[in-house]
Amino acid sequence: MYRSSPDACTALAAQARPPVDYVKKILTARVYDVARETELQPARNLSVRLRNTVYLKREDNQPVFSFKLRGAYNKMAHIPAEALARGVITASAGNHAQGVAFSAARMGVKAVIVVPVTTPQVKVDAVRAHGGPSVEVIQAGESYSDAYAHAVKVQEERGLTFVHPFD
Repeated sequence: MYRSSPDACTALAAQARPPVDYVKKILTARVYDVARETELQPARNLSVRLRNTVYLKREDNQPVFSFKLRGAYNKMAHIPAEALARGVITASAGNHAQGVAFSAARMGVKAVIVVPVTTPQVKVDAVRAHGGPSVEVIQAGESYSDAYAHAVKVQEERGLTFVHPFD
């Protein structure tokens, strides 16, 4: 019976793919063009309860009050210039929509944001405020699934690039 040693496994893994310098990737990410460095806040009660030190990352201090700005901007920053010039589209019922709108305004890109008709007006207003003239808001369907299906249709009709909220 063949048994591999931990050293053999480590050597094999090193040959399979080069090591990734994650710290370098994080520190050089284009998202720092828009995202703020947010504080870590001690969660005292949770720390006591869990008998460990717990900190909360305050992403609610971002311009759109959510971490969703990071993903939206990062995706848009990696879209080729010719595709970006045609514009982007997304479907969202909330924070991702605001992240795409903010990013579009910052990058000078047109964006179509499709939200369900059930989206609270305060969220729709926030999308418009973050995006300004760069953003067209379309309300379609009763659910996120309906809004998503409509966004895919508009994407195909207009040749836009889809900025997915979680994929």
